[in-house]
Amino acid sequence: MGMERYSDKTVVITGAGSGLGAAIAEQFANEGAKLALLDIDVTRAKENAEQFLARGVEAFGVRVDVADKASVEVAAAMVKERYGTCHALCANVGVQQFGAIDTLTDQDWQWVMSVNFHGVINTVGAFLPLLRESTGRRHIVLTSSASFFQVGVRMAAYVASKFAVVGYGEVLQRELAPEGINVAMLFPAGMATRHLESSVAARPTELGTSRLDMADIQAMMVDAKIDPTDHVATADHAVRNLLNELDAGHAYIITHGNYRHQVEMQQREILAAFDAMAANP
Repeated sequence: MGMERYSDKTVVITGAGSGLGAAIAEQFANEGAKLALLDIDVTRAKENAEQFLARGVEAFGVRVDVADKASVEVAAAMVKERYGTCHALCANVGVQQFGAIDTLTDQDWQWVMSVNFHGVINTVGAFLPLLRESTGRRHIVLTSSASFFQVGVRMAAYVASKFAVVGYGEVLQRELAPEGINVAMLFPAGMATRHLESSVAARPTELGTSRLDMADIQAMMVDAKIDPTDHVATADHAVRNLLNELDAGHAYIITHGNYRHQVEMQQREILAAFDAMAANP
């Protein structure tokens, strides 16, 4: 195990009970970090922490509902009491509600935005003071999605929330750069994880039942031109280069997926709109 980069440094990860969050924790653990594993599924968070402890990696699991500001603030106080520092914060949250725009309810929008967007705001707000009190190179990683670049039908709430995360992150990056705090946005494509299952389980009962129709998923994949053979990977594969990307100070981290041509096409259309405007001042 390489112990150079994060030996005796604290890393906080939300959504660390499974999937991408657990894979991120593994990357930092292999570099000697002390881990705070936050998840609404506290059983999984604590099980992961126990596995790290058995390997000699300092870790603990805490139940956190990122949509609840007070819940995240309690977790931040626990991290400060236990470790006293925070050198990397991974605001890794994401729930999904598929459905055509005219079928999404007010409760659907409230739920997805409260977790995916306000959850990021709550997490950064709670841990930023601890990051500022720490010394050396520090990082904030915000999990967005490949759907920021590769939009598909029937996932308006999710896409809108991830667009909001990027807008927030780009401003945050500019504001924190003078303090030596790097802000990176992570764009995972499809992964073989419990994402859909955990989304259904995490929805508060007062906001109704989360619906999952495979026809919506199929329509989205066709519209976004997603080929599962080159778009879906394991979470471990998705974060294989994360620490190196952070070392390089990159603002955008693409994990996997073959959609560069779609990004280039979109940019050409935007530049053409500028040209059209310039031609008709």
